[in-house]
Amino acid sequence: MEEKKFDFTSFIGMLLLGAIMLWWMNSKEVEEVDTTNTTETEQIVNKTTTENTLTNNPVVNDSLQQIALQNKLGAFANSAINGKEGETVIENELLKLTISNKGGQITKALLKNFKTHDLLPLYLIKENNASFNINFGTLDNRILNTKDLLFAPEITKNGKNTILSMKLKVSETQFLEYRYEIKHEDYLVDFAVRSQGLGNIINSSQKINLDWNLKAFRNEKSMRTENMYTYFYYKSDDEVEYLSPNDNEIANDVNWVAFKQHFFSSILMSDTPFNEAKINSVDFLGEDKDTVFTKSYGIQTPLALNSGELNYNMKWFYGPTDYNLLKSYEETDLDEIADLGWGIFGTLNRYVFYPVFNMLKGFIGSYGLIIILMTIVVRLIMSPVLYKSYLSSAKMKVIRPEMEEINKKLPGKENAMKRQQEIMAVQRKAGVSMMSGCIPALMQMPVFFALFKFFPTNIEFRQKSFLWANDLSSYDTIFKLPFTIPFYGDHISLFPILASIAIFFYMKMNQSQQANMQAPTQEGMPDMGKMMKYMIYFSPIMMLFFFNNYASGLSLYYFISNLLTIAIMLVIKNFVIDEEKIHAQIEENKKKPAKKQSKFRERLNAAMKQAQEQQELQKKGKKK
Repeated sequence: MEEKKFDFTSFIGMLLLGAIMLWWMNSKEVEEVDTTNTTETEQIVNKTTTENTLTNNPVVNDSLQQIALQNKLGAFANSAINGKEGETVIENELLKLTISNKGGQITKALLKNFKTHDLLPLYLIKENNASFNINFGTLDNRILNTKDLLFAPEITKNGKNTILSMKLKVSETQFLEYRYEIKHEDYLVDFAVRSQGLGNIINSSQKINLDWNLKAFRNEKSMRTENMYTYFYYKSDDEVEYLSPNDNEIANDVNWVAFKQHFFSSILMSDTPFNEAKINSVDFLGEDKDTVFTKSYGIQTPLALNSGELNYNMKWFYGPTDYNLLKSYEETDLDEIADLGWGIFGTLNRYVFYPVFNMLKGFIGSYGLIIILMTIVVRLIMSPVLYKSYLSSAKMKVIRPEMEEINKKLPGKENAMKRQQEIMAVQRKAGVSMMSGCIPALMQMPVFFALFKFFPTNIEFRQKSFLWANDLSSYDTIFKLPFTIPFYGDHISLFPILASIAIFFYMKMNQSQQANMQAPTQEGMPDMGKMMKYMIYFSPIMMLFFFNNYASGLSLYYFISNLLTIAIMLVIKNFVIDEEKIHAQIEENKKKPAKKQSKFRERLNAAMKQAQEQQELQKKGKKK
């Protein structure tokens, strides 16, 4: 029998065949695994691995980004693909604006000639406190916001003016443009919103909304005072209105909106009025709360297409709320936001106090001295009124004994009407009227309230020093308290203290004059003398608390004003009015025939006589 030999070649072949069979069986098992049973983590890992593999390939990565942008932005994808992040600065001697490529909007607005209360550069816009956006739909059912898109900047010169064109491009002939033109030595910046060739891209059946929001930075030392004069103003239907804090409304025919802070404003004006504009204002400042912002403002308004395109000519204003400056922009009514007061108070400020102030500042450098000179002018103008008041007081003093005799002759409530008639007859013969003492005081009230607005809102006094006060538009501080007194504050101001002392002495001197002006106290009537004694102490204390946080320029005015009033009163009392002459004149008046009474006086006397007769009839009825 033939012995079999080991075939090494066949053995190697079998091993190879077995290895192939094992590999094939293993690969089949992998293919038959149910992918639905893989964990979420495994799926994320597999997806991330694939994405990382693709992003490592620049060509594949660019293609994917372009596809994603095309899906998101449609026709405006090219602006994102070819655009670049960046900023462009345009400026003049007064204003420096930084415009971002993203959104084509102003991201910084610096007022070069002003500082904050802590002497830092004064920005109305910075650190994303403002946003300007146009929201629109496209015919391929996309909703886009310009604040998220990249604009292409281009700067040109027009004489001394700088022009910045920011274009959101679909192509070279199709784009949305923001055009800024900053002028030489002006806070007003021309601004246009225009589109070209977008009639077949923008969906005209959907609203195109302009949305502008701003949170106002705190810039002044006194937050409470700054917040008091911070308002949203707007011109609607040719009337300047303001929006109350924490309020909103819809306005039509809006020519401009002003986000007004105490001394500075951010304003958007449009040649084409806005309709259905939603405006709102939010107050950030709570009681005794330290905050970066004072108020937040917003406007959202639809824009209209003209032949399928946008075409709006507007203007930006970033600058001081200076009455003289705003008035120079004629036919805009921007000077209304200077807040000079309503009615007669605003009239006095516009046509009396501002002209006097402008004249004085032309040749006087110290604003403290300007306040003192203005006070002297006002007191001299009002001195005839003060003289009339003192003259009436002197006449009343002369006839006071006669009025007291009438009170004694006709006592009791039953004689009240007759007693009043006889007292009025004595006053009429002496040429004295109770109203003659009230009218001078009433005439001074409009001046008081007008200046109450003039000093705190006049930016010319901002950060101007005088004596120990380093800012006449804010409170002066001679001592910082380690605690806060309710309604008073955490500091002691000297000018309000001086003004309160001057008011006390003025009222003390005026007390005797007021006592003369009052008729003798009649039965059943309150004693006005006692009330005046309380007022002597109450008014200075009220002044002290209220003005401690107010503009030191106003406290300086009232201090000087009361000193001058005291001096004028002493001069009138000691050198002008002669009581003996007044008494002689009254006696002469009594001898003269009675003048024909006015119709008002006749009706008043008739009414009093009728009331007296009814009173007597009632007495007779009770006796029966």
